[in-house]
Amino acid sequence: MNLHFVKYQGTGNDFILIDNRSGEWDSLSISTIQKLCDRRFGVGADGLIKINSLPGTDFEVDYYNSDGSKSFCGNGARCSVAFAHELGITANAVSFMAIDGMHEAVKKDGLVFLKMNDVSEIDTTQKEFVLNTGSPHFVHFTENVADFDIVAYGKQIRYSDKYKDEGINVNAIHQLEEHAFEIRTYERGVEDETLSCGTGVTAAALALGEKNKVTGDFEYQVKSQGGELSVKFTRTDSGFTDIWLIGPAVAVFKGEVNV
Repeated sequence: MNLHFVKYQGTGNDFILIDNRSGEWDSLSISTIQKLCDRRFGVGADGLIKINSLPGTDFEVDYYNSDGSKSFCGNGARCSVAFAHELGITANAVSFMAIDGMHEAVKKDGLVFLKMNDVSEIDTTQKEFVLNTGSPHFVHFTENVADFDIVAYGKQIRYSDKYKDEGINVNAIHQLEEHAFEIRTYERGVEDETLSCGTGVTAAALALGEKNKVTGDFEYQVKSQGGELSVKFTRTDSGFTDIWLIGPAVAVFKGEVNV
């Protein structure tokens, strides 16, 4: 069968998007997803996303990492919103279901604003911070992001006894100024560095906000390997609320492949 798809990228985090509102691709196998995401023998992507119909929502984001595992992906969700908009199934403001629950999003001024779930718990018992922003993240603070070996360090943490079963994403960040930082991320499921990670950028922003003990409304500008994003949030005594991940989502090309 011929599968029609659109390739999207959000600050270098790239995805295969499939319109599955008819349910035609419900049974797409994990091995096929892995082959499609392979950068040498397939289309090539960090992940694959099916846009499904779901009553009571504008759509469902059904996300798969390149190894076929499932998780929530912030940049993938933003690209899904842009794709759904192009399909004509949404207005500028939408609500959709993902693996971690309902989300709101707005597409305007060439950017996608994605509302993330509240975060009330951050493990700060060690030098690094650990938290969940739809996917679990380990945040390491460093003075030199450019030369940091994120792949070696990421594998060391991700495959440690503590995290090897569930897996964890690993981020190295460096604060540039009061409202800005740079980041590199090792992603579980991809098992390599990606140019950008939406949940990782969000986790890093919250970890830095916690470390700096910011209060009230705050925003960080973020420099990832694939481009710039921003994260807005409100920090209260009970945690972080009103969290928004903001950045571009760009269609790269359309294609057709036999599966």
